[in-house]
Amino acid sequence: MTPNPWDAEAATFDDQPDHGLKDPAVRAAWAELLLPLMPAARTKVVDLGCGTGSLAVLLAEAGHDVCGVDLSSCMLDVARKKAAGLDIDFRQGDAADPPTTRTYDVVLVRHVLWALPDPAGTVARWFGLLGPGGRLILVEGRWFTGAGIGADECRELVEARGTVVELRMLDDPRWWGKPIDDQRFLLVARPNE
Repeated sequence: MTPNPWDAEAATFDDQPDHGLKDPAVRAAWAELLLPLMPAARTKVVDLGCGTGSLAVLLAEAGHDVCGVDLSSCMLDVARKKAAGLDIDFRQGDAADPPTTRTYDVVLVRHVLWALPDPAGTVARWFGLLGPGGRLILVEGRWFTGAGIGADECRELVEARGTVVELRMLDDPRWWGKPIDDQRFLLVARPNE
């Protein structure tokens, strides 16, 4: 089996302020951004490409029913340690084709879509995970390295399958723990009925 390149990143992944959410101000900024987007007091959320589980833990601590999926077993090892005492269902699997037949109120994906080989097909699968009234929440960007996906391109991909409810630029350094000079955004969408 080919080693997962993200396994090598697991030990230092949380060193980035927006990955580890160790800084209380950065953690509070992500809570202020995401918690109001949850449709109910106990929302069923799947965090695809959850990495070390920082957002999954944030949502579970707020009382939500969370499943985290990541391809990297090493990332999931870190996530499970971070989530000690919380009831989070962590599963190893591909975010593009999640290992679940359950439906969710929220499909949350941060910094994953840009790296997938079939973004359009993946977005369709993600919408298929949503129950009635569910929403897809994407956090993406086009980074200073040139990698990523731009807001307009992402919006077009999503609008082919759903209705964009909100597109918000995330340029405030509070979310990242430092000033940024690239494009980062939040997109919230619902599937077409």
